[in-house]
Amino acid sequence: MQYLVALDDHRHFGRAAFAVHVSQPTLSQQLRTLEARLDASLIDRSGQDVQLTPLGRDIAARAREILVQVRDLSDLARRAGKGIGGTLRFGITPTLGPYLMPAIVAGLHRQQPDLRLHIREGIPDDQVREVMRGALDMMLSPMPVDASGIVVEPLFSERLFVIAPPDHPLAGQKNIPPSALKGAGFLTLDRRHHFHRQTREICDQVGAHILHDYEGTSLDSIRQMVGSGIGFALLPERYLATETHSAEIVARLDIAGWNARRSIAAIWRTGAAFGDGFHAIAEFIRAYVVEDTDLSDPVLRTGA
Repeated sequence: MQYLVALDDHRHFGRAAFAVHVSQPTLSQQLRTLEARLDASLIDRSGQDVQLTPLGRDIAARAREILVQVRDLSDLARRAGKGIGGTLRFGITPTLGPYLMPAIVAGLHRQQPDLRLHIREGIPDDQVREVMRGALDMMLSPMPVDASGIVVEPLFSERLFVIAPPDHPLAGQKNIPPSALKGAGFLTLDRRHHFHRQTREICDQVGAHILHDYEGTSLDSIRQMVGSGIGFALLPERYLATETHSAEIVARLDIAGWNARRSIAAIWRTGAAFGDGFHAIAEFIRAYVVEDTDLSDPVLRTGA
């Protein structure tokens, strides 16, 4: 079942074999054995691209659900009576992780030294699908999140500020009318990111546009490009607060009535064996961000 799901994910025998840590001949032989046991053709080998047959796709979908349930049983047995511990596969967007996770990781480690975080940055939409199929245990994502079979726990919201080159004529002015942004070019991440979509929506509201030829790969790269004079950008308040040299590179514009924000949520799969622990971690993050408490203060509880 693992081999069939891997082939469904990667649509390539070599990449699927690499993903499940076996040789390609082993994977191919085991899949032929599965087809023989079921007396059915699961893989269409007639073309250059690997495709599953309609029956193969149905069986792969059911196999994926079974594998997630098996993983839940293993997690339940391993974590029973141990509180929060073990290795947690944790997804995070690159527009949040660099400035939020260092303090969270340090605080969680002090509170729960047996907990290990395997942190993976990625595209939120992709990582939601990974949570749904059990490849990730938990993640933090911008809202909204439109998917079934997951728990979405809102955590906090933060303001998004307009930044500009420090020598721009608007820098240093007070109560700038939003109309002053009309026609301005904004930098952002590539269109797969929620951050791109939100920037585009705000640009549409004020009559600005996105500079598609200058997509950033991180918030740092966006800030640096703005500082070099390419254009404007939106950046989260907590990111700007952690970047001690931001004021030297970019200027935050004082836009009259500006209230753009983004909301962040914790996400895990509905019915996950470690659901109580995920909820406790979410509460820990909320306490750190919303209440602005010291990370040594919140007490994690598993809900037992």
